[in-house]
Formats: sequence, structure tokens, C-alpha cells
Amino acid sequence: MQTLTSKLLVIMLIVGILAGTTACSESDNKKVETTAVDDSAQAQTPEQRFGGTQLAMPADIIVANPAANAERNAYFGDLHVHTTYSFDAYAFGTLATPYDAYRYAKGAAIKHPGGFDVQLRQPLDFYAVTDHAMFLGVVGAAADTSTEISKLPHMKDIHNLNAPENMNIGSLPQRIAAFTTFLPQTLAGLLDGSIEIDMVNDITRNAWSDTIKAAEEFNKPGEFTTFVAYEYTSSTDDRGNLHRNVIFRGADKLPAMPFSRFHSQNPEGLWDWMDGLREQGIESLAIPHNSNGSNGQMFKLEDWAGNPMDDAYAEQRIRNEPLIEITQIKGTSETHPLLSNTDEWADFEIMPYRIATQLYSEPHGSYAREALLNGLAFEDKGISNPYKFGFIGASDTHTGATSDDETDFFSKVGILDSNSVLRGAVPLSEQQAELVRTAGRAEIKEIDGKEYASGAYETWGASGLTGVWAEENTRDDIYNALRRKETFATSGPRMRVRFFAGYGFDEEMLNSPDMLTRAYAEGSSMGSDLLAKGGGTPSFIAWAMRDANSAGLQRLQIIKGWTVAGEHHEQVYDVACSDGGSVDPVTHRCPDNGAKVDLSDCSITQGVGDPEIKTVWTDPDFDPEVRAFYYVRVLENPTCRWSTWDALRAGVAPRSDLKATIQERAWTSPIWFVPES
Repeated sequence: MQTLTSKLLVIMLIVGILAGTTACSESDNKKVETTAVDDSAQAQTPEQRFGGTQLAMPADIIVANPAANAERNAYFGDLHVHTTYSFDAYAFGTLATPYDAYRYAKGAAIKHPGGFDVQLRQPLDFYAVTDHAMFLGVVGAAADTSTEISKLPHMKDIHNLNAPENMNIGSLPQRIAAFTTFLPQTLAGLLDGSIEIDMVNDITRNAWSDTIKAAEEFNKPGEFTTFVAYEYTSSTDDRGNLHRNVIFRGADKLPAMPFSRFHSQNPEGLWDWMDGLREQGIESLAIPHNSNGSNGQMFKLEDWAGNPMDDAYAEQRIRNEPLIEITQIKGTSETHPLLSNTDEWADFEIMPYRIATQLYSEPHGSYAREALLNGLAFEDKGISNPYKFGFIGASDTHTGATSDDETDFFSKVGILDSNSVLRGAVPLSEQQAELVRTAGRAEIKEIDGKEYASGAYETWGASGLTGVWAEENTRDDIYNALRRKETFATSGPRMRVRFFAGYGFDEEMLNSPDMLTRAYAEGSSMGSDLLAKGGGTPSFIAWAMRDANSAGLQRLQIIKGWTVAGEHHEQVYDVACSDGGSVDPVTHRCPDNGAKVDLSDCSITQGVGDPEIKTVWTDPDFDPEVRAFYYVRVLENPTCRWSTWDALRAGVAPRSDLKATIQERAWTSPIWFVPES
């Protein structure tokens, strides 16, 4: 009997093990959720609950889907890229397809509209082609004289626009004329019915399908990530920029064509459409860009109709727009000297115009830091915060190719800014000046007795990139990082930046092997809230690592913003210095580390600046009763700006009204301190 009982126990154990093994194998890719159990029942031994003698149960736990790389990796990419399907990019001479754009991101050389090859110094981890939904693919179709749309009278100037014989600077007048004629006349034809909307929609659907196909072809989980995406391109009637890039999480289910300004000039219409798609299982997020050129319209204090913002508006906006693009070629939108007059670094790559104009753009309502402060003021009034966003960087290239290298900047609008003369960095010859005047491409400005092309182009910058902290290089992991705002922006170099807040963090953690594990487990990471804890004072871990292909790091800063009774306050704290320097406790500034640039050859001081800066910092002005945001900004040593590199290669002096040097930088998404209610 004893032998039989033993055999039965063994059989039962084997069956149990096999059943357990089968269950685990079937749920390898499923997340295991735990359920709370009654404590009193948990405390009872098997004998107490069931009676009889039982074998001891091992305490080992099998996790069906363990967190892959819980400390996360930094991945870099560009979520704002235009190709030949964008109406303006085609007019600029761009023939690069979405397929070419993805090849470029993976490290291949592609052809610039100016006739030369462009190639990244090192491949990117992810990329999104974001062609304009409005007139997607239409200009390219109109240039092909075999198509129905090419037969419309006003398309004549576009015919064969990018034929080989027209791919030169001499075609500038034709390109400008074609571009300025196409938009208003095509739109007017659609509105009065003289142009069939189905014909335009069919072109858009085909281009959109090909965009999706390219993204699917190049998406390689674990190696290279693509996102199906596009740009919603709208503006106010006074040309205030309201553009957004819409990024879809997956590609298994997508709309047949993208929502554009044709469907709603008001971005609230875009959010309604996105919410409707979400109900159908299609997840996406929108990323506003170039708020700097919005003339105060991007971050207003009221809705489109001029009504005060309420909870419903704020919640819909932040649900659909958890991020903003803080830097790109057309300028940086962190802050402005008129808004942050105590921030010595506020005057960074400021593009002062409304997009595609030389009209002044009002700073109030156009910059991220002020919007973050306005968001806190809304919360002070008991209204949901519509501006609780994280930061990314991007290029907005219109050549399919990111141009984020100061030493080899080729800007963004193809033939129109394909050389240093057209970019305004090098003086015009008489012949070139006449060409620029004829094209109406830019003003001509006399500086130091020489004529330069002048307008917006010389204010543009070699920027930027998105950094994310994600478990793996996959759509799901990177999209999840975007959603939780564990993102940072750089002005081009691939600096990596960490930022955490918590209670009990100390200097000993910095060199501890479990620092990241503790920081994630016990604190809040960039993009999230830090809740008040019994009146305690939090501390912050800030950590930056340089790009090995760029300059050393000079200083690590934390920018704080807070409101008291709706009044805005901000402070820039240097929290760690390079080269062993110490922060002055009164000025909150690092000493000058002596880094210089030799403008005769753009060489920089060697042996100055750190490869890594990190610290644990406590806010000396912390008030547990006041809501606030904090974000990290890290600055490199000075290097030559792209315009100086252009002048150096041309053998001329740098243009005196442009900054000769630049301090490349990175910004983390904020952490918001939430006081006890």
C-alpha cells in the first residue's frame, strides 16, 4: 500500500509538472498578472486547510514574460522626415522615397537634390517618414505628364519639374513659381468643384499605402524600428503654425488615408478623429512642432473658439499630445530671452519668424517652458493641465535625410538651400544675387560691405534627435517610452541623459551597481509625477554621458518652474560642473572651464570637459506645498556653428551678425512635483 501511494504521488507530481510546463509554454508571450489573496487563508498551512499530510510546496516563481532589460537602453531616432511625397519637398527637388529615407537612417548614402551624396556618421535606431497629409503625393503626380491631374491648366509649371536637366540652382525661379501657384489654385479648384476630389484622394491613398509598405518593409524588431506616420499641417489665418506629426503605434490596422487640414483647420478636429480611431483599436499620438513659429497660437490659454479651457479640453489634448518637439532645423522652442531673462542660455537657435514667412512670431504662447508654467497655473485653479508634455527633438528634413551635424550641414529644403551661399553663410556673387532676386527666394542683406541671402534660412540649426529609454528596439517598447514620456531631446549630438526623483536618494547611490534598479523602483523617472511624501524633501539624480563624436560636457543643469497664486517663477540651477568645478551656492553657476574655439580652423580646446557628469541634487528652495516641474539640460563645450563651418570651407570670414559658435545640448522631459492636496 505504501509503495502504491508513493507511486501515485510520483505520478501526480509528474502530471502537475507537465501541466505547469505546458501552461508556461502557452503563455510565454503573455504578461502574468497577480491577484490579491486573503491574508488569513494565505497564512494557513496545507494541513490546516485540507487535512492530511502534504508535500512541501517550493517557493520558486516562474515569470512568463520577464521584463526585458529593466534598466532600459537609450535609442536615438527622428520622428519628422519628409520625402518626395510631400508637396513642398517635391517642389524643392526631392526624389528620395520613404524607402530611401529608411535606407539613409540605417546608414546608407542617398542622393541629395543638390546632386551630392549624404550619409549619417552612424545609423539611427528608429525613424518615421511624416509626409504632409495635405496633397500627399499630388505634386509628384502632377509633374508626370501622363496623369490626369497633370492636365489641369495650373499644373503646367510643375511638368517635369525634377527632370535631370532641371535639377540645378538655375531652376529656382520655376520652383518658387510652381510652389506658390500650386497651393492656392488647387485648393480653390477643390472648393469650387472644378477639380475632382476623388482624383486627389486616390493619389493620396496610393501614396499613403506605399508609405505604409515602406515602413513595414524596413521595420526589423530588435534592430531597427519604423513607425507609420504623417504630418497634419495646419495654421491659423494669420499664419500661426499648428503643425503636428501623428505617429501610429502599429501597422496591422490603419486608416485608409490620413486626416489633414482639409478635414479640419482646428487641431481639436484631429483629436476627435484620433479618439475615434482609438475606439476602433488604432492607437496614435500627435507631436506639435515649431511652436516657436506659431505666433502665440500653439500654447494659448483658450480653445480654438476662444472659450476658456476646461477639464474636457485639457484631458483630450494631453491624451492625444503627450509630447512636443522642442528643437529642430527651424529653431528651438524651449524658451526665449524675452520670456526667460535670467537664463543666460535662453538665446539658443532662435528662429523668430512664423513658418514659411518673414513675419515676426509672438514669443508668448510659443515656447515650451512658458507653456509648462501655464499648465501649473491651470492646476492651481483646479483645472486639468493641458500642457503636461514631454520633450523630443527631430529634424523636419525635406530631403529624406536628417541633417544634424554642424560640420556637414545640408539644411532641409533641397535645391533651395543646397549650398552655403543659398543658406546665407557665404557672400553672394553678382550672378547669384540676381538669381536670388529673380526667384524671390530670400531678401538680400548687406553685412560688412558684402551681400548675403537673408531670411529665415540662416537662423535654422543643425538639429535635432529624439532619445528614448526603452527595453528593446521595437515598436511597442519605443512607443511605450513615447507614451510615458521617458524621452529626451538633443540638438544633434547623441548625448544620453538620465533623470530621476525620489526620497532617500543620496550620493552613495551614484556609483552603486543597483542605482538604476533602485531609481526605477523607488522613484519617478523623466516624464512622470513625483508625489509629496509626508512633507519630505525629494532629491534628484541627474546623469549625462557625452557623444564620443562630439565635444566634452561642460555643465549639468536643472530647470525648475513653479507657480504661486498663478504667478510664474523659474530658476536655472547648475547642479554639476566639469573638470572638478564646484557650483557657487549663491549664483547656482559653475565656473568657466576654459573651453574655447579657434575660429581660424574650428579646433576646440583639448582636455577640457567631461565624458560623464552625474550628481544627486536637492532643491535648496523646495517648498512641499507648491507644485513645480523640473527638467535637466546638459551643455557641451562650445563648438563651431554650421554657418562658421560653411564660411571656413569657403575661405571667408564668418558672417558677423550670426553666432560663430554653439553649445550643443540635450533636454529631458520634466518631472512634476505634486503637493499633498
